[in-house]
Amino acid sequence: MNIEYYLPDVDNLTRGFSEDAMTRLHMGRSAIALFILSFFTIFIAFWTGIAGCWRRSPGNITATAILMLLACLLSAGAMGLWHGVEYYEKERVVGEEFYQQWNNVLKEESKTVHDWSYVAAWISVGCSFASSIVFFISAYCLRSENQIQAAANIQYIMPVYPQKQQYAYAGYPPPGAYPGPYYHGSQYGPYNY
Repeated sequence: MNIEYYLPDVDNLTRGFSEDAMTRLHMGRSAIALFILSFFTIFIAFWTGIAGCWRRSPGNITATAILMLLACLLSAGAMGLWHGVEYYEKERVVGEEFYQQWNNVLKEESKTVHDWSYVAAWISVGCSFASSIVFFISAYCLRSENQIQAAANIQYIMPVYPQKQQYAYAGYPPPGAYPGPYYHGSQYGPYNY
């Protein structure tokens, strides 16, 4: 059955729709829009995930986890709107093609079945949520691994050579040290007058 969304409604065919029919139409349009946004978010998450794994960057992996969580929420919202459209079609909208106006024989003999695409859509919502959790865990592991590695390399960061300055004790030079600049030869230059 073809579903008409009246997207270029140039003839204003939706003018005579009831409030419930308009709500059903807007929910159907919004479900499609949320699915498109979810696919776009997953596309961006794919590239940030590739970059994060390539560079072993906890920041990129965290961004991928956030994008996957956003994709999960968008697709779950789209599925919720789809269920809202189904509810409006069966219970609220009145019209000859909708369930409320069918005769009793047709209602009794009709059976609604949700097929593989419905199941696949809900499984994809769960998989995107699970992948978000896995990306959050991997970002945490990378961050802790970097901290352990930085702690192991701290000895290479510390200065190795001693400082070449004189230290003064309470404003006085240490015993045996002469304060002031040190020059080789005459302190007034090469000429002694």
